Amino acid sequence: MSTSAEHAAEQSVQHAEDRRRDPVRRAVQAYAERQPALQEVTARYVALVTTLLDDAGINYLTITGRTKSVASFAAKAARAQPGSPAYDDPLSGITDQVGVRVICYLLSEVEAVADLLAGEFTILDDRDMGRETASQGRFGYASRHILLTAAHGAPARRDETGGLPASVQVRTVLQHAWAEFEHDIRYKGTVPAEHAPDLDRRFTLAAGLLELADREFSEIRARIQVAGTHRGADGDASDPRIDPQDLASFLTGQYADAGWSRTDHYAWISGLLLELGITSLDELAGLLTSVDSSVINARLEYKYPPGAVRRLDDALLAVFGHRYLDLHGNAHRRDLLAARLEKLRTDDADAG
Repeated sequence: MSTSAEHAAEQSVQHAEDRRRDPVRRAVQAYAERQPALQEVTARYVALVTTLLDDAGINYLTITGRTKSVASFAAKAARAQPGSPAYDDPLSGITDQVGVRVICYLLSEVEAVADLLAGEFTILDDRDMGRETASQGRFGYASRHILLTAAHGAPARRDETGGLPASVQVRTVLQHAWAEFEHDIRYKGTVPAEHAPDLDRRFTLAAGLLELADREFSEIRARIQVAGTHRGADGDASDPRIDPQDLASFLTGQYADAGWSRTDHYAWISGLLLELGITSLDELAGLLTSVDSSVINARLEYKYPPGAVRRLDDALLAVFGHRYLDLHGNAHRRDLLAARLEKLRTDDADAG
């Protein structure tokens, strides 16, 4: 039989455990109430990041969002460090309640996205997990993790996001494939203990091969840039627009230092060229001889490497001004273009 002293000690331990759990319970209940609103914030962050990347002309595969589930929040909030809870205040300590994931094709695009976000948001934390892994002499998980907020930015963005932070993961498609498969195997599968060392070795080998593949893709991109222009396959003869593939090849030579843009953006800006009456690459080449790209770049103060379509977009804006703003294909982004045009025209106004 247990003594009264032992019983009192057990009760004391239980009370301490209850006190530890109470803040967690309260935090989980509060999070369950706010989670529907966070889903709306997540959608707004996804839309905002998508608009920024599209406007910048940065190439990417997908942009998705997820709001942390109540169950996932509860599990994370309940984690304990030795002798103390992991979070004194889970509602503020768990920073990945709103998540955005950007999947790119190339490592250079990951850098471009990170630079763009740094120029548009307040960055609370920025970790390059691949670089951290490499610094330990290992191959493994690689992804850029950026914690950001619009709390100190433009009023419209503060209103859209409620001043709440978002955790943004930026990675290449190969890094994403490795991370997703590794997560499924380790956390959703059952691996016998005797197979764990071999599994670790194979994941390490795969990570090294994918890192090599990422580098090779970047080298292919660089070689294409050096090669310059080439004619693409014949397009639809009934379509008066410049063929998007031909336009992409032309812009590769025109802006050799620019990154690739999304495939659909070449078709989109070809439509804008048609609205301006430009239907051949010869016409476009002649127009661009009147544009000083170095002046445009200096006035717009790029904090990221702009994509080829963005470079052409800026050139057209500089030449046509408000006429370009009023094109039908620009109706959805007129305010963004107006702000950019103001930067382009500021020095001209000062000089006058």
